[in-house]
Amino acid sequence: MNFRTINKIKTINDPVYGFITIPSELVYDIMEHPWFQRLRRIKQLGLTNYVYPSAHHTRFQHALGAMHLMRQAVGVIRSKGIHISPEEAEGLSLAILLHDIGHGPFSHTLEQSIVKGLSHEDISDLFIAGLNRMFDGRLSLAGKIFRGGYEKRFLHQLVSSQLDMDRLDYLSRDSFFTGVAEGTINTDRIINMLTVCNDELVVEAKGIYSIEKFIIARRLMYWQVYLHHAVLAADQMLVSILKRAKMLGETEKDIPATPALRYFLTHDTGREDFLSDPSILERFALLDDFDVVTSIKLWMDHPDMVLSTLCRRLINRNLFRMEIQNQAFDPEYIGRIKDATSLKFGLTAEETAYFVNTDVVTNHAYNPRHDKILIRTSNGKLTDVAAASEQLDIAVLSTTVSKHLLSYPKDLKF
Repeated sequence: MNFRTINKIKTINDPVYGFITIPSELVYDIMEHPWFQRLRRIKQLGLTNYVYPSAHHTRFQHALGAMHLMRQAVGVIRSKGIHISPEEAEGLSLAILLHDIGHGPFSHTLEQSIVKGLSHEDISDLFIAGLNRMFDGRLSLAGKIFRGGYEKRFLHQLVSSQLDMDRLDYLSRDSFFTGVAEGTINTDRIINMLTVCNDELVVEAKGIYSIEKFIIARRLMYWQVYLHHAVLAADQMLVSILKRAKMLGETEKDIPATPALRYFLTHDTGREDFLSDPSILERFALLDDFDVVTSIKLWMDHPDMVLSTLCRRLINRNLFRMEIQNQAFDPEYIGRIKDATSLKFGLTAEETAYFVNTDVVTNHAYNPRHDKILIRTSNGKLTDVAAASEQLDIAVLSTTVSKHLLSYPKDLKF
């Protein structure tokens, strides 16, 4: 008897789905790798816990949940006569398990603050390629599925589309850990309504109401959680802190920080650097939320007033005010805020830019111009959910909504 194999087929108790089984030795070995274990130290929702105190769940938990849903989806699709080989099923498990391995500290918040020109998907691809070399090519199929280069298009759609296992898990998990019931969706019902037609992932007609609920839940979660005004304020402060620290690191070269973070603060690292120097990926693999928080606490007493002030305020949750409106802010109004900020803190115009920020955020719950959610009607016809829905005006839900942001210290007089 191979006791080593039995030892690697573990069961994990997940608060959202119950018991999750690790399906193979290879998946277990990938999960045990330090690059994947790093996801335990990266929060799924960045600084959202400043608003929803229980939102401390991690990318590690999300990856396991998405893998669990993927295994459910494979079982359902197979039961409907669609062939998915054991190798393809393992490739799907690995692709979804590793889809977020490229996230940096605080997930989306710092995506372009530490490394320029690479998305987390790009870095995930580099990690998958690196793991594939370490494991003698056994992740080749997973890499093809992740990139969308495999012959069966619907397998990639299970990993990345408008109705993928990533979205199903993060909506369920984020709703659970924030306590925002509006984000609750019926993952079992949605997955059981999936099928494949003409190599496209589609939804059976009787599942349309669950899809409508999914689209509404996604819209509500964005405005109530992901784009909450206080979360956006905290995110902007963190971005300003890293921007200031990086400016000081590139000019002074001696900014105190953890070794993993100090390298990226003192080097202007971009796409070409990652592609030409494999050691940079190794350095990135050592970087997580703990590096950033530890360094911010060090910077609370930094002689640079801009950096230390921002750090003290963020650590103590003295967040900036975040104004949100549909149209651009009046430049004269912004100017008055900048003048008041400069006067209060004794800042130059360049320094004031770290305290007063404008931005635009956009959101659409469903984008029919990109990888549509297709409903298979009773007569076998495939119809975009926006056209098939009778209960909702999904045309409205699919419209891109833009909001203009203005953040600045609360304690101003202007």
